[in-house]
Amino acid sequence: MRAFVITGPGRAEVRDVPPPEARPGEVVVDVERAGVCGTDVEFFSGAMSYLHTGQARYPMRIGHEWSGTVAAVGAGVEAAWVGRRVTGDTMLGCGHCHRCTTGRQHVCADRYEIGVRNGRPGALAEQLAVPVKALQILPDSVDPALGALVEPGGNALRAVRAAALPPGGRLLVLGPGTIGLLAGQIAAAGGAEVHLLGRGGTALEFAASIGFARAWTAETLPELPWDAVIDASNSAALPALAAELVEPGRRVVYVGLASVPSPVDSRALVLKDVTAVGVLSASGGFAGTVELFAAGAVDPRPLIAATVGLDDVAAVLAGERHPSWGSGPKIHVSPNGEGLAS
Repeated sequence: MRAFVITGPGRAEVRDVPPPEARPGEVVVDVERAGVCGTDVEFFSGAMSYLHTGQARYPMRIGHEWSGTVAAVGAGVEAAWVGRRVTGDTMLGCGHCHRCTTGRQHVCADRYEIGVRNGRPGALAEQLAVPVKALQILPDSVDPALGALVEPGGNALRAVRAAALPPGGRLLVLGPGTIGLLAGQIAAAGGAEVHLLGRGGTALEFAASIGFARAWTAETLPELPWDAVIDASNSAALPALAAELVEPGRRVVYVGLASVPSPVDSRALVLKDVTAVGVLSASGGFAGTVELFAAGAVDPRPLIAATVGLDDVAAVLAGERHPSWGSGPKIHVSPNGEGLAS
């Protein structure tokens, strides 16, 4: 089968590789859509921290946001899974440590992360092997594009849940990228008053075009009481700003990651009695996200700027954008497709 392989910083190619086999407890999925995110860009550039800690190494096959159809099952898996449309969790715990047995498999010290950690091949390929326990069934109303947005949506849903907004509360989201926009959409669907903070330019213009009327820069941000602040940015400065802006006795949620340390003064938390929550992964957020997408309560399709083939992924990771593409932050890949598609 064809698969996208990063061979070193700034180097990648599409290779013919052996197709995966469904080992006991696993299925093989025909991948229909896969998303490309900032983590993938960091792997391509060589900046991703896992490359420097030994948790990832080249050559590697990326892709952890995906949807597809089960094509084969391994021993111990019911044959009824064949033909089901699915997506799945990225985080694969060992299953027997204390963290895994207490519902925290996504922070298992020995976990694999599909397309990210410890050599587990990712979804930028025609097929993907996945443990059946990681699968989430997709209803007919969630098409392949929506299915590949469930994983980032799960991150956003967990962030909104962690914000613990009061009814009708006011939320400030820092960073109008994919996760930030999804968090804003999910919070708005729950009745929150949502504000976005960005650097201006195309990103905020796009946010306004999909219904975010309250999109600000640092210079225009109004002085309002923020019932929660979600930092979905990659800025090292914004985590501290989140703690500064949030109302006393409320919550800040950190779901974005900077490439360098992003210090927060604990006095800003303690003296305001603020709760700070970190969110790693969509684990625990898949079912809820599928429900929101299936019901039409949240429609993230406008976030997809384009869908491309495997041969175009290296250019995407290098930051190239075709003039015909939309302004959304997300690029999807059709592993069985050829060439650029709008």
